[in-house]
Amino acid sequence: MPSGPEFDAVLDAVRRTFVDGDSAPAATAVRPLEPAEARAVLGDHVAIAVTDRTVLADLVPGQDITRAIAIAGGEHGALVYTTRETGELPSAIAGAIEAATANLARTVRQLQGEAALLDALHAIGRELTAQLDIDRIVQDATDAATKATGAGFGAFFYNLIDEFGESYTLYTISGVPREAFARFPMPRNTEVFAPTFDGAGTVRSPDITKDPRFGKNAPHHGMPEGHLPVCSYLAVSVLSPTSGEVLGGFFFGHPEPDRFTPRHAYLAEGIAGYTAIALDNARLYDRERSLATELSRSMLPVAPPTPGLDVFTRYLPAATGSKVGGDWFDVIRLPSDATAFVIGDVAGHGVTAATVMGQVRTAIRSYALLELPPSEVLRNVSELTVGLFGESFVTCFYAVHRPADGTLVYANAGHLPAILVRPGEAPEQIGEALAQPLGVGSKFPQRTAGFPPGADLILYTDGLVESRTRDLTLGIEWLLAGIPGVLTAADLGKAWDKLVDDLTRGRHDDDIAVIHVHHRGEDAS
Repeated sequence: MPSGPEFDAVLDAVRRTFVDGDSAPAATAVRPLEPAEARAVLGDHVAIAVTDRTVLADLVPGQDITRAIAIAGGEHGALVYTTRETGELPSAIAGAIEAATANLARTVRQLQGEAALLDALHAIGRELTAQLDIDRIVQDATDAATKATGAGFGAFFYNLIDEFGESYTLYTISGVPREAFARFPMPRNTEVFAPTFDGAGTVRSPDITKDPRFGKNAPHHGMPEGHLPVCSYLAVSVLSPTSGEVLGGFFFGHPEPDRFTPRHAYLAEGIAGYTAIALDNARLYDRERSLATELSRSMLPVAPPTPGLDVFTRYLPAATGSKVGGDWFDVIRLPSDATAFVIGDVAGHGVTAATVMGQVRTAIRSYALLELPPSEVLRNVSELTVGLFGESFVTCFYAVHRPADGTLVYANAGHLPAILVRPGEAPEQIGEALAQPLGVGSKFPQRTAGFPPGADLILYTDGLVESRTRDLTLGIEWLLAGIPGVLTAADLGKAWDKLVDDLTRGRHDDDIAVIHVHHRGEDAS
């Protein structure tokens, strides 16, 4: 039941109005009303005499109620009633309370309406600012604003920057099919549109065709032939909160006059504000992701021709999320005619991880060309990693194929095991849990395995086998099960693309790097 000094005082005053024929206080009781009950009994009233016997019997079963008054208290309420005979005063009191609080009731209803408006606006804002996909942001924002303003249709024209730094304009439509605008050119910076594209402020017109700014520009001098009829007009700029740049503009039309109120403009401006925040976040995310991706790609090598070996490599930046930049691979022809195969993953993501990856890759390549054994290559790079990157660490699998004796010599610094498939045998994992990552470990034992003609070696990073919805062990099991299908495929590239898609279900949320080495069996000379 509602409580508080003000409500308690009203409740006591109402109870004192219940008197019998001798003007003595009549015994009363109070029955709290739940929100749904209060709405059903009171409607928009603050106080009302309840005379409907059916309603009273539902609220207080088994009581022969003679008089009752319902009073509101926020969303709840209370029913004051008696079973004694009383005069008609309670009904008069209810009317007096209603009259005395009429202005207050209107104010409360207005505030409740404003609160609902703000709640709706904030809900839209939360949905928009939680997204990073620009296409989805602009369409969701256009749909929400068109619905909130009651427009016949809405459009959002927005600016993007391409890879060459050139600006271009796109648009979304809501309320009507996109085809309704497909044959019309982009809006120009005319007197009607200029305030929106220049960020000068909101434009609201009861009839845009009677606006002195309308119809002054050739060749149409108004709306083009076949354009949807627009009478009521509302346009709102979308301004970046960080730079003040005009990111675009919302435009709303309705065929009837005077349909857009100040409240509609307020809603459109609120959604435009949230849209600007969401677009700023998405553009910043896209810039960093693109920089990290390009930085990673620029540091990845093209596998050199290797006598006797077919080498297939694949690098895929994260398709979802922000995990871009830490994975790499390398294929290094050594002076002795041996070939080193390297795959690794830097802890962390983004530009920082891509930068660390580039330095570690260069260090490994330098030590490899000195023909140091795998254990020594990883030990030297680990010491370098500690000195350069502090607490950062890097996983790395380093293997060297020596054609002279047909072997693989390898060491593993905390990376996933490699997969070795010898002719006629099942896939085998090698190098599992040999040592800690670079930057953490100091000793990196190496192992030797045969690599005869017809054998295959697969190195990969965790983005291929691990995701938010699948643990690492299960992912590796699925990879091992899929390898035989790859080995028998006529087109290795298509086979790996299909396996990657099967393992990640088309939504890898981390980088993926793969090296697949097949020993053809030809003479290395």
